[in-house]
Amino acid sequence: MNSPVRPNVLGMTPYSPGKPIDEVKRELGLTEVVKLASNENPLGPSPMAMAAVRRAAETMHIYPDASGHDLVQAISRKFNVPAWNIVLGNGSDELIHLLGLVLIDAPLDEVVVGDPSFVRYDAAAQLAPCKLVKVRLDSGDRHDLTAMAAAVNEHTKLVFIANPNNPTGTIVNRTELDAFLRDLPERVVVALDEAYFEFAAHEPSYPNSLDYIRDGRSVIGLRTFSKAYGLAGIRLGFGFAPAAIADGIQRAREPFNVNALAQAAGIAALQDDEHLRRTLRANAEGMKTLTAAFEKHGCAVRQSYANFIFADIGRPAQPVFQSLLEQGVIVRSGHVLGCPTALRVSIGTPEENSTFVEVFDVAMRQPAGAR
Repeated sequence: MNSPVRPNVLGMTPYSPGKPIDEVKRELGLTEVVKLASNENPLGPSPMAMAAVRRAAETMHIYPDASGHDLVQAISRKFNVPAWNIVLGNGSDELIHLLGLVLIDAPLDEVVVGDPSFVRYDAAAQLAPCKLVKVRLDSGDRHDLTAMAAAVNEHTKLVFIANPNNPTGTIVNRTELDAFLRDLPERVVVALDEAYFEFAAHEPSYPNSLDYIRDGRSVIGLRTFSKAYGLAGIRLGFGFAPAAIADGIQRAREPFNVNALAQAAGIAALQDDEHLRRTLRANAEGMKTLTAAFEKHGCAVRQSYANFIFADIGRPAQPVFQSLLEQGVIVRSGHVLGCPTALRVSIGTPEENSTFVEVFDVAMRQPAGAR
């Protein structure tokens, strides 16, 4: 029997997440495992968010506020943006998915993305289906905005720019983005994925999607509570968009797409500035530790504006990844990211970072390709 599933869906590759800790323990018979693969907040969620979830759990038999009114108002106050420009998602992944649904309407439409970048952009185009145009990053592993501009044509509907980029942690600056947007046809929508915004916001040249939206540009800013705010397990994302696009997303999204516990956690997390400050301090210190570990072995480390490090280790990464795994440290192999000699490592706690440094040293001292 032929599959009744659409051919474009059968051509999609399922998302490959970082290996779960419990799975690694079972497979390798380990009792202690450190996960530095999914760019999670090693400090955990805000204590204020945890308290809010405990309170909200008492009424989880009741459907959540479908509009997320209180959370939208909290975001509006925090970022000084009108409520009608705000959209909520079950993670920013859902918002990426919805952009494909509301903006793509013909197989000839095109979506332009950087390569490598976050794989869910690919899925938004493939599911539509429409043509996916991948533009290689430049020699500094940054989005090549000149080449991306050249790839835009009369069929282009949507451009995704991850800033900072995942998996490389690099950014494009305001001057570069201004030039890119200046020459772009108004009908083309640019989605700036700012999942790691909080880690990059200190950089003076780092652009903010809100500035472009306030200027009336066809720009969307995607944010998340999964990274700096430590709420990855509860799935909560949000975005800023021109009113017409925000309205389209509201029409297309599932009812009650953001659950009550997530809404309560998000409101509380936005109020806990001290937890965010501790997160950023810990990330900066961990970045120094891991950078030194890579540079000790002559690896090429990109300056990261996120909460992970991307390094070319100068040899096939898969054996090193496997060696780390067998020693109880989960990282992300560049093999699955289209970068076969690279590793992406999340910043952990000081203890987790020290464990990585120790086992990475062991792995790199083995002959290339050895297990």
